[in-house]
Amino acid sequence: MIIVDTDVIIEIFDKQSDKGDTALKKLENSGEDIAITSINLHEILYEHYKRDKKIKDILQMSTIEFNKKDAELSAKLEFQLEKKGKINSRIDTMIASIAINRKAKIFTFNKKHFQNINKLELFG
Repeated sequence: MIIVDTDVIIEIFDKQSDKGDTALKKLENSGEDIAITSINLHEILYEHYKRDKKIKDILQMSTIEFNKKDAELSAKLEFQLEKKGKINSRIDTMIASIAINRKAKIFTFNKKHFQNINKLELFG
């Protein structure tokens, strides 16, 4: 399974983005299940409501919920990173915990947001 990060989704839904077109082809050729997280959905919907854009296509995407097990792991990951002096966005740590707990890869253009998280596999 591949979890698609917000930055990639934004590019894919931008009808004039070559970067988004390339990303979509890469996902289609992977042969893997594709999903977003409830956290990514929130980020995307917020931006779309702010810009008064349509959300129909986004709401049809397979979405993985953030659960209790994810909360436990994300808090642990965030604490471990902080202890090492590596500050990570709480949102990115939450998304990473969802991926790790489901043995999924994350597809992101912002690899630096996830590179310090152990046991996390990036796609692409």
